[in-house]
Amino acid sequence: MTNAYKATVNVVPSERQLNLSKHEFGALVYFGMNTFTATEIGSGFTSPKSFGPEDFSAENIVSAVKSAGMTSLILTVKHYDGFCLWPSRQTDYSVAGSNWMDGNGDVVKSISSECRRQGIAFGVYFPVWDKHEESYGTGEEYDKFVKAQLAELLTDYGDVFCVWLDPVAGKGNNGKTQSRFDWNGYYDLIRLIQPGALIVYHGPDARDVGNHKGVCRQSEWSVVPKDLGPDEDGVVRFSDTMMLDIGSRKAIKKASEFIWYPAICTLPIRPKWFYRSDDDVSVKNKDKILKQYYKSVGANTAFYLGIAVDKRGRIPSVEEQILQSLGKDLKLMFGYSLAMDAEIKASSTLSELYSPDNIRQGSGFWRPAADDKKPELLIKLKEPDMFDKIVIKENIANGQHVEKFRVYYKNEKNKWKEFFKGTVIGSKRICSGMPVKASEIRIVFEQYREFLEILSVEVN
Repeated sequence: MTNAYKATVNVVPSERQLNLSKHEFGALVYFGMNTFTATEIGSGFTSPKSFGPEDFSAENIVSAVKSAGMTSLILTVKHYDGFCLWPSRQTDYSVAGSNWMDGNGDVVKSISSECRRQGIAFGVYFPVWDKHEESYGTGEEYDKFVKAQLAELLTDYGDVFCVWLDPVAGKGNNGKTQSRFDWNGYYDLIRLIQPGALIVYHGPDARDVGNHKGVCRQSEWSVVPKDLGPDEDGVVRFSDTMMLDIGSRKAIKKASEFIWYPAICTLPIRPKWFYRSDDDVSVKNKDKILKQYYKSVGANTAFYLGIAVDKRGRIPSVEEQILQSLGKDLKLMFGYSLAMDAEIKASSTLSELYSPDNIRQGSGFWRPAADDKKPELLIKLKEPDMFDKIVIKENIANGQHVEKFRVYYKNEKNKWKEFFKGTVIGSKRICSGMPVKASEIRIVFEQYREFLEILSVEVN
């Protein structure tokens, strides 16, 4: 094993990053002044009076997200135009200046409270570009403004699971631009007030996969060279959407330091992020979203689906139906595993503590003997049955190690056939194929970094 490999073996996630794997499928909820002006990037000049949802319902929004099987909701508390969905004490450009609820409304409070009630993790999307703010482009003065607004959001609305920092920065309405931001200062403030909150997209805890298509790399590693993360000024350096390989043996051979830096995929359910009535006929259907779910959640990447709230202040009915149907399908597809009643054996076991039975019982993980170069798991089903998915999870609390594996099944003629071959596993790998009937399944781990630990295997 080269020095590069040795440096990757013991790179593990923080508790915050482990929490991301528990919220692998979530919603990015888009709502704001742009909803009422039918734009993606607002001017920052539109009067606060233009914001006026007629029938706002936090219960409707959170329920729709939950119905899809999502466990977290990240709200666009403001966008580039600067209009705030909470009554910020730092600006007059907010819901407090609107006629909605006579200026006494607070979308952030309503959504965060409803998330707690329904058991959904709540997060905030916060852009550093604020076209309306007069101090934008002044450097330190504007950084103070950003920190003051972040402090409000992180102090006044309970536990915040995630802060999604958007680094896009253009020209403000004052004609100024700001090319440098106090990223480390932002990170320190978030850590101080909400130490359990993930800082993602532009931050140290998770990275943007590099596109808005809901699909990650064929081999998406969470362990990557340190120089892909934030630099000494907190600036995230990874932005090359064309870089197709960032974690393989070839890609890391010249690196010496590594970090745990998992990927997040995004995809708007509509052609654009914010609601426009013209897009009602172009909403992505359930099958499209499921396809992207497999290519993201099923490939070691979190998936956040962009959902637009309409002018009423509700999820459009077409999206409601799609999200409900999606949730039902996910429950049917992954709700029960044939492996629960199966006999599971291994080619070797490091010790009794790491028995393959742990995989079925959910009481630990399996780890093969150190000298087992091609370890195998054998799953004997209670009786021959149909399946089209095998879901494998590594015990990522101790790192990511699997590089190549294959899945075989024994058909009705008692012959072994290949079902799937893959590279990385990480937090989750969904191995899907045509439906087959089998009595036994064999998983061969052909290449891994020093050791491997398998947390669970499901047969669906």
